[in-house]
Parts: sequence; structure tokens; C-alpha cells
Amino acid sequence: VSGRSGPGPAFGASAGNAARALPAGVDIQPSCLGLYCGRTVLSVNGSVETYGDCGVCPRGQRTDDNKICRECTGSPDRYDWLYLGFMAMLPLVLHWFFIEWYSGKKSSSALLQHLTALLECSAAAVVTLLLSDPVGSLHVRSCRVKKLSDWYTMLYNPSPDYITTVHCTHEAVYPLYTIVFIYYAFCLVLMMLLRPLLVKKIACGLGRSDRFKSIYAALYFFPILTVLQAVGGGLLYYAFPYIILVLSLVTLAVYMSASEVEFFKDLLVRKKRLVVLFSHWLLHAYGIISISKLDKLEQDLPLLALVPAPALFYLMTAKYTEPSRILSEGGNGH
Repeated sequence: VSGRSGPGPAFGASAGNAARALPAGVDIQPSCLGLYCGRTVLSVNGSVETYGDCGVCPRGQRTDDNKICRECTGSPDRYDWLYLGFMAMLPLVLHWFFIEWYSGKKSSSALLQHLTALLECSAAAVVTLLLSDPVGSLHVRSCRVKKLSDWYTMLYNPSPDYITTVHCTHEAVYPLYTIVFIYYAFCLVLMMLLRPLLVKKIACGLGRSDRFKSIYAALYFFPILTVLQAVGGGLLYYAFPYIILVLSLVTLAVYMSASEVEFFKDLLVRKKRLVVLFSHWLLHAYGIISISKLDKLEQDLPLLALVPAPALFYLMTAKYTEPSRILSEGGNGH
């Protein structure tokens, strides 16, 4: 049983005309237009609920099938956690890439910087989870993602009279959208607190202008990641497993080609290359798990056997595609 509340200004005209056309004594609930507009519960008296006007739902709530704002009481499922893990890995992978890029072969401090970046991102993730509702717990209260439009509620604000827009924008995928921004903010703060002191003390093999370049790079890619989440968060949510697989394959091929890795002994001689290879294998496995979701273990776990396949294929065929060999054989043919 629901209580009756007066229609909002945007919906009053049409609902009022419909009410006057009905016999006396018949009470109707004015329709709540818009895909994400809802009525907040003002009070509950036993089984009777009193609702407010149709509008935006408070943070942490979303509309149900009856256009009533209900509190999110669920928790992220396995795919949601995999998505959050992907968004958490992005700054860490970029940190490691730029640390390695600007450290070069002269500096012995790259490993410590890698560990510091891992510490920063891990601490930021823990703090973000602790500050999420419920506060002080690693458990997260969330709403269920139903479709792509849930990520872009600002595009579905209704205009009943084609003049006045009713703003019903809220986080229907709470907190999967905003929690990423909070995490990035903590990553940036912790980086600015820890990394400059570390780099100043241990990066002795680099010049004064080079030792802070990895930090400067982070000041560029964090705003880019923020805009990427703001604009393409919903698209990333559905596409990130395939993005992981494609990028890991491309970067692995580029790295092996640039490092001129041709045989298995090249990997065993240089441990750094072996670490890079295992890192790509972990990304392959993460992408496969994200696609399959491990709903059926007996069918999905054997897919992990495909993780080493791209690297093994490259190592077995690299000697046949060496440019110098192709040119020499082409010259002999002429």
C-alpha cells in the first residue's frame, strides 16, 4: 500500500487532466516519467509508505520497477570486482611502464620505484574500500548493473513539455562509477607524498632533470584516466576483458621484437625478460577469467592453458621472420 503525494511541477498538467476525467473518489498516482526518475520514500508507517515528488534518487539508491527509489543492498558480483581490478591496475601498469622507460640501464633504483608504485596503489585501494559504504569495512554495498544506460543516466533526463528538463541524474551503478575517481585521487596523493622523497634519495644514476620524469608522466596520465572513466566507464565495463587480451598480445609482441628475443635461452639468460613474460601471462589469464567469469569451472579452467600460446608461437616462429634473413634469402633468389 502506498501513500499519495502531489505531482511535481513538470508532471502536474497531464496527470491532473487525467484525474479530472475519472469519476469522483478515484485516486491515482501520477506517472513518473523518465527512465531513471523515481520517488523517494518519505516515511514508513507499518505497511504504508509515503512518497515524495518524482525526481532524482539520493546517492546510494536507484529506482525499482515501480519507480520508487530503493536503497542499494547488494554487493558487487565477480565481474564487478574484475572490472574494479582492471581500473585499479591501469595506473599501476602505467607507473611501471614509465619508471622502466625513464630509468634506462644506468639506474639501479627502478626496482625500488616499482615496489613503491605497488605500495601506493595497494594502499589507495585499501583506503578507498574502507571509506566506501559501509565505512570501515572492505565490504562494498552496491547496485546491480542492468544495462549500458545505467552508466549514463544524465542522457535520460525527461522533458515532459519539451521546455523544462527534470534532472534525474544519479549513480545507478553505485558505487562502481565514483569509486574509481576516489581511488585515482588517493593514488595521486600517495604518489606525491612518497615518490619524490624516494626518487631524490635513490635515483643517483639519473640526471637531475630525468629522475622525476616518471612522476611528471603520472601527472599527465591520471587526468587522462579520469576523463576515460567519466566518458567511457560504461563501455569499459563491458569491453575491458577484450581490451586486456588485445593490449597484452600487442605489447608482448612489441616487447619481444624490440628486445630481439628469439629463443627460450634468451629468456633464461636475462631474468628481466622472464619477469616481463610472466607479467603478460598474468594479464592473459586475467582477461580470460574476465570473459568466462569462471561460471563453470570444468569448462573455463582449461582455457587458462591457452595463456602461454602467443609467447610460444612467437618464440617458435621468430627465427623464420627475421628481417635480415628474409632480405638475404630474397637477394639469393634474384
